[in-house]
Amino acid sequence: MLTKPKDRKELLINGFLWAAAFLAVAILVFILGYIILKGMGHVDLEFLTQKPRKMGSEGGIFPIIIGTVYFVFLTILTAAPLGVGTAIYLNEYTREGKITRIIRFGTELLAGIPSIIFGLFGYAFFVVLLHDYTQGWSLVSGALTATCMILPTLVRASEEALKTVPRSYREGSLALGANKWQTIYKVVLPSALPGILTGIILSIGRAICETAALLLTLGGSLLMPESIFHGARTLSMHLYMVAMETGNMDVAFGTGVVLIAIILLINFTANYAIKKLVARNR
Repeated sequence: MLTKPKDRKELLINGFLWAAAFLAVAILVFILGYIILKGMGHVDLEFLTQKPRKMGSEGGIFPIIIGTVYFVFLTILTAAPLGVGTAIYLNEYTREGKITRIIRFGTELLAGIPSIIFGLFGYAFFVVLLHDYTQGWSLVSGALTATCMILPTLVRASEEALKTVPRSYREGSLALGANKWQTIYKVVLPSALPGILTGIILSIGRAICETAALLLTLGGSLLMPESIFHGARTLSMHLYMVAMETGNMDVAFGTGVVLIAIILLINFTANYAIKKLVARNR
C-alpha cells in the first residue's frame, strides 16, 4: 500500500523532531561526560576540604564552595521577594495599562542586556558609589548585581505561574469573605508555587554560572568569606580564573565537576519538592 503524501510529510517531520531531540541530548551528554572524565580523577576529600594555594592552582576549593553557597543564598534572598512581588502586582493589582506596559517593557529590556553590562553597572554603582554600605568588592555587591540579572526571569516565570491559577479560585475565596490579600496569600500563591519555584531554579542556575559580571563586583578572593561584606569567589569564577591565569586544567576540570554536581543536586531537590507540592495541592 502506497504511503500518502500527508503520511510521508508527517513521518518526515517526526523524524526531524526526533533527530533534533537526540542531537540536543547527545551534545549535553558529551559535554558533561567530557568534563566528568577529565575532572573526576582530581576530585577527592582533600580537594573538597582544603584551602586553595598558589592562586588556586594547588590545594582545594572549600572556601570557593562556601562562597558560592553564600552568594546564591544572598542573591535569592534579595531577588525572590522583588520578583514575586512584582509579578503579584502586575497580575493581581493592576489592569493592562500604561504603567503595566512600562514595567513589562523594563523587565524584557533587562533580560536582553549582556552580563558584562550588569557587571560594569554593579562596579560603578554598588562597588564605587555605595562603597560605604557594601564595602566595595563583596558578596553584597555581587549578590545585588546578580539580582538585577535574574529579576526578568523571576518576574516572567512568576507572572505566568499566577496566570495559570483559575479565576474561579479567586472568586470563590472572595465570596467566602476573604479580602484580596488573604485570597492571594492563601489561595493563589499555593496554587502557583510550583511555577514560581521553577523560576527560582532557573534564576539560581543563571546566578551560579555567571562569571563576567562577578569578576567586577564579587572580588575573586580565595579566602573564606567571614561576612557578607567580604569578597569571595564562586565555582564558575574559580574555574575561569584558574584555567586562564594559572593554566592548571586539572583543577579547572575538578571544579567543573563539583559545579555540575551542585547544579544537579539543586535541580533534583527542587523537582522533588515541586512534585510533592503538586501532589499535595491536588
